[in-house]
Amino acid sequence: MGVRLFDTLQGAVRPFDSREPGVARMYTCGPTVYNFTHIGHLRPAVVADVLARHLSLRGYRVTWVTNFTDIDDKIIARAQEEGEAPAALAQRYIDDYLENLAALGIDRIERFVRVTDHMPDIVDMIGRLVAGGFAYQVDGDVYFAVEAKADYGKLSGRTLGEMRAGARVEVDPRKRHPMDFALWKAAKPGEPSWPSPWGAGRPGWHIECSAMSLRYLGNGFDIHGGGADLIFPHHENEVAQAEAATGVGPFVRFWVHNAMVEVDREKMSKSLGNFVPLRDLVAAHPGGALRFFVLSTHYRKPLQYSASAIDEAQRAWTRLVQARAAWLEPPGGRRGAAGAADLVRVETVRATDAGEPAGEWPSAAPARQARPLPDVASAAEQGFLDALDDDLNTAGALGHLFELVRAGNAALAAGADSVQLADARGALERCGEVLGLWVGADTAAGARAGRPSDLADRLIRLLVDLRAEARSYRDWTTADRIRDGLAEAGVSLDDTPSGTRWRWSEAPDAVPGARP
Repeated sequence: MGVRLFDTLQGAVRPFDSREPGVARMYTCGPTVYNFTHIGHLRPAVVADVLARHLSLRGYRVTWVTNFTDIDDKIIARAQEEGEAPAALAQRYIDDYLENLAALGIDRIERFVRVTDHMPDIVDMIGRLVAGGFAYQVDGDVYFAVEAKADYGKLSGRTLGEMRAGARVEVDPRKRHPMDFALWKAAKPGEPSWPSPWGAGRPGWHIECSAMSLRYLGNGFDIHGGGADLIFPHHENEVAQAEAATGVGPFVRFWVHNAMVEVDREKMSKSLGNFVPLRDLVAAHPGGALRFFVLSTHYRKPLQYSASAIDEAQRAWTRLVQARAAWLEPPGGRRGAAGAADLVRVETVRATDAGEPAGEWPSAAPARQARPLPDVASAAEQGFLDALDDDLNTAGALGHLFELVRAGNAALAAGADSVQLADARGALERCGEVLGLWVGADTAAGARAGRPSDLADRLIRLLVDLRAEARSYRDWTTADRIRDGLAEAGVSLDDTPSGTRWRWSEAPDAVPGARP
């Protein structure tokens, strides 16, 4: 049936068809860079990365563009607080974002674009809107006139009457309608500004993505992604100004929005301050495990964040990684049936999405093979691909991988060698690659060869916590003893303002970790 995606504008799952056969053009909204990246930013990036990988597998040549909002009210305010130039502050957080993407294996983005590099495109687009009667100037500011666009509100399903009723009382009296939004903001003393026909200033938030996506992907490009919190007003305004400026539509063929990451059922955000910097999670967990956490819930359902949920995801991910490593071992070096038993012991991982599949993923329960393993592998891989075709159902796709792992580990425990496991291993390898699960997998699998294991990781974290407790009581003798003992075992500690980080100093291929 081909790839099917839920389109927010149509409100339904429908077959994916691109503007140009065999080519998929995608734009995703990146972060406003005034603070560290958190896992709420990670989710749309991972979802888009898996979508790009799957479309490539299905024969599309994918062009993916994403942006940085590197000039904004929040950036300016934060720079003033820090006593830093806005451009320098933005660059610092751009670097943080890029480092996190690299750690998570998100490498399919073809072009990163910045607002400050595209002022001529933005000014030109605003000029077309003014000339077409869709925008007006007031005291050096330029506003989009929502009443001039008859179908304004079609993406979010809101009407102007509903928006007016919900508008705040203190609406700018210079606006013709409370929902008119800024395209250009007149310069204020001490703030960065750029020249324009309406005077020096800088763009409003919404115009940037329309101008940049149209430049690189053209009108009517295929996929626009981002968090559901952007549907209104950001993406609603993008649609209105883009179609008004070009005179034709649709601006985007498929709007793909992921639900929010939540902490205690509340949206995770920088403005609320309820976030954990992604760099801390990357220091403590392999990239593949973090991707597993994100993908364990369907992208259109809220993702519940907690430290225990990530630990649980890492344990489930480790079962996949260890099976992948065990199935490759040559006949002369593989574990015997008794040694393989610890790979196939009964252990279940509760799925975030109840019922996808059957509410849990069995990870390696020994069972009699009802079908030849190559047949099981083929069916699991086909089921995996079918799940991704069905609106990128990553939770269902993971269920098929665990079915394969259960069957393969049962065969291993029964005495199968790497040759007999080749089909299962190949299917697991290919499917895991589509989800990007093998980021950090080689070091995690290394635990089976006597390198640091999950148990060692937990014990080190316990010692780091005990040292922190000793330091809080000013028990420097105990704290130094723990530090020296860890150093002798090849573990280095780095005390930072956000807590103590640890790393393997004598085993660079070991799994790194941290404990704030």
